[in-house]
Amino acid sequence: MKKKADKKMLWQLFCSTFMLSACTFGGGFVIVSLMKKEFVEKLCWLEEDEMLDVTAIAQSSPGPIPVNASVILGYRMGGIVGSFVAVVGTILPPMVIISIIAIFYEQFRSNIIIATALQVMRAGVAAVIFDVVLNLAKNVVATKRVLYIGLMGTAFFCAVVLNMSAMLIIVACLAIGFIDLGYDCFFNKRKVGVNE
Repeated sequence: MKKKADKKMLWQLFCSTFMLSACTFGGGFVIVSLMKKEFVEKLCWLEEDEMLDVTAIAQSSPGPIPVNASVILGYRMGGIVGSFVAVVGTILPPMVIISIIAIFYEQFRSNIIIATALQVMRAGVAAVIFDVVLNLAKNVVATKRVLYIGLMGTAFFCAVVLNMSAMLIIVACLAIGFIDLGYDCFFNKRKVGVNE
């Protein structure tokens, strides 16, 4: 249920998404962990389950994960205006940084200090992604659903060992989720019919 947008909340939403986007290196998976810390733990705008839903939708939708997540989060907090504010806050830092890099591309490419800094940042990015994976896995295990835990293990095996396309894995998991939902709905209706 979305909340009523006010100027203070919109400004805080813009500042939060701007700072997250400006200080995040390594892509969408990195920002997920930071968004969780900001919006679930610090600001208490979302529950952990809601953040997992936002993450799942953002990953499954076309486009960059941070922008997709910002659209959903912004709408949740302030409707259409909230979505617009969150997206502007998210896309502004990379747009400015990439524009500066494009202007000075030759200097950046040949600068050994920048090349070394980028190499070192990879280690930090890997650690943050690992943190995201552990948190998401912990939440899947917490559901205590054998189907979800099995899907998680199977998806990992298919991605790492069989080198399957991530898109194929996502579509397969989505299909299995719909089948499971349909089965639950059918079973519950049938169970209600028997009790009546």
